[in-house]
This record gives sequence, C-alpha cells and structure tokens, in this order.
Amino acid sequence: MPPATPSIDELHKLESEDFSLVLGGPLFQLWRRSHLSDEVGNMPHRRAAAAVLLAWVPLLLLSLFEGRAWGRIELPFLRDLELHARLLVAMPLLILAELVVHRRMRLVVRQFVEDGLIPDASRSRFDLAVASALRLRNSPWAEILLVLLVYGIGVLVVWRTRLTLDVSSWYGVVANGQLRLTAAGWWLACVSLPLFQFLLLRWYFRLFLWARFLWRVSRLDLELEATHPDKAGGLGFLGDSISAFVPLAAAQGVLFSGMIADRIFFAGAKVTDFQIEVVGGAVLLLLVFAGPLTLFAIRLARVKRVGLRDYGALGQDYVRQFRRKWMSGTSAGEPLVGSGDIQSLADLGNSYSAAEQMRFAPIQLRSLLAFLAAFLAPLLPLLLTTMSVEKLVARLVGIVF
Repeated sequence: MPPATPSIDELHKLESEDFSLVLGGPLFQLWRRSHLSDEVGNMPHRRAAAAVLLAWVPLLLLSLFEGRAWGRIELPFLRDLELHARLLVAMPLLILAELVVHRRMRLVVRQFVEDGLIPDASRSRFDLAVASALRLRNSPWAEILLVLLVYGIGVLVVWRTRLTLDVSSWYGVVANGQLRLTAAGWWLACVSLPLFQFLLLRWYFRLFLWARFLWRVSRLDLELEATHPDKAGGLGFLGDSISAFVPLAAAQGVLFSGMIADRIFFAGAKVTDFQIEVVGGAVLLLLVFAGPLTLFAIRLARVKRVGLRDYGALGQDYVRQFRRKWMSGTSAGEPLVGSGDIQSLADLGNSYSAAEQMRFAPIQLRSLLAFLAAFLAPLLPLLLTTMSVEKLVARLVGIVF
C-alpha cells in the first residue's frame, strides 16, 4: 500500500519540530560528511577534538621547532594563557553549545504550538517564520560572508592592531612598529584564529536568527492570558531559553579571562584596570541574549491592561451582588460559613492579583543569574593576582559570616 499522505496538522507539527538554530549551513554539512556529527548534531566531542587538532596542535609543533615554546622570549607558547583559554576551552565550549542549544530550543519553539498560543488564523504566519529562519540558517552565503569578515576585519584589523601584545612572543616580534610573524604566527593568523572567530561569529548570526524569529512571532495575534500562573501571559517558557546559552556565556568568560591574564602577566596591567570592560561585557551579553525576549513587551503590556480592565469590571459587578446578598439581608437564613460565594470572591481576587503581577517580558531571574555566573566564573581566578589565597579566603569568609 502507498504511504498515507500526512494531514495539514501533521505537516505543521513536523515544521515546528524541525526548528533548530544549529542543524544547517555548510559547516554543519562538512561535519556530517566528515563523520564528526550525525543528523541531529550528536558527537560534539569529536568536533571539539578535530578543531583542537587543527587549530592548537600545529601551533605547539611549530613553536617547538622554532624554539619558542618555552623560555628565551617574553611570551613563549606554553605560557600564552589567552591562546590556551581561547583554543582549548572557549572553542570546545562553542562547539558543545550546539548540542545544548539544539535540544533546548526545539522544545521552546514546539511549546508555542503545544500550549495553544498560536491560533488557527495565525498558524500559516508562524510556519512562515519557522521556514524563513531555517532558510537563512542553511544559506551558504551567510557563512561565506562570515569568512570574509573574519579574514578582512577579524585578523587583519582587530587581531593585528588590538589584540597582539607589544612584546617578543612565540607568534611574532614587533620591530619598527610592525609585527613580523613566525611560522607558528602565520598558522595562527591563517587557520587557528579565523576558525575560532568564525565559530564565534556564527553563533552571533544564529542569535540574530533567533531574535528575528521572535520578532515575527511577537507580531502574531497570540492567545495570551493575563492570569496565567507563569506571570508572563503563557510565555514563561521562553525564559528558559536563556539557560540554553549558558555554555556560550562561559566561553565568553573564558575568552575575557585569557585576554586579561596575558595583559596582567606580560604587559604589567592589573585586574582592576579591566573593571569597565568586565561590567560592559556582562551588560552587553545580557542585552544580546536576553534582549530578544523583550520584543513581546508591547503585546504583554496590552494583555495585562485588558486583563486588569476585564477582571476589574467583573470584580466590581460581583462585589455589588455579594454586598446586596449578604450585607442587605436578602440571604436571611442562609449560612455564611461554607458558602460558595466567599470562595468565588477569593478566586476572583486571586485572578486580579495574578494579572496585576504579570511581567512585561518572559525573563526569569534565575536564568539571568545562571547566565551571569557562567560568564563571571572564569574571571574569579584573576582575583588571585591582587592578593594571596589566604587573604582572599579570609575576605570571602568575612562576607559570608
């Protein structure tokens, strides 16, 4: 027998379940053809190992060959904390985040449909938003543009003018204001650094796709309820999406920590010199990762306003009837204790309170704190550069007790 043709509802379900910010694009197809990933993005350890073998191991071998792996120069390879933090910790975290985000975000998008937030009249527009996001995710031109940005700006401008240290290092020597690269330095500039920057920029492109998708969904006529117990009209599940990006926050924290550490140990800087950068980085990351959730603020504010108006009118009418019945003597002989009228009045008050407490964005404090902790945790060891371990422990104990 020929296979049954799926119904419209089944097709809609397949489209929403296929949503993924990760499973697409030329690099993902390369991972699959190289047997470093399956069709659902498993085996991130293989991809992380392959990236380290390509980006870090050749630098070690070339530095050993050139005698710049340890000693004789101001910044030898094995002491370059920024490089090791970038390629051995941050880069694997960027790759590990793919599986975490894929699994969590599929559930988030599916919940729009399963919770009945998308009315039938808006279902086609929701499906178009999903299809548009997947089409851009799979676009080879997007990743080609990222490659051009990496080599044209990331390496030639940002790295050579902003991130290199003015010391004799394993990757090059500064002479007459010019950085002369070693063999390891050329591999760093042509392979290792572009690979890392591409993976990082690719994530920000995916965040753009996520924000664009949420913007399109926020314009739909969603079935939101002011009295929903999640205090976000039924969109509270979106707050969990921030938790999916915790590995990315940790990768950014590791990157910051490595950059600051090199400047402390090899350029004479102090950890306190980077207070503005750390605070600014934390604020910027929160805006990038949590900001898209505020796109629902206008619609949630409207739902709250209408809910308060409707429940206020209903409460006014019920209170008048309650007063006439119980305060004017029309219920003589009826026991007050156990009356359903009392319970109904309390339920109505709880509903109004729930609408009054409704938030204007589906953002959860615990998710924000977890995200910030993941970013700041790699920076904590740098405090050891300002005081001894004994003094640091004593100060922490004093704060707690």
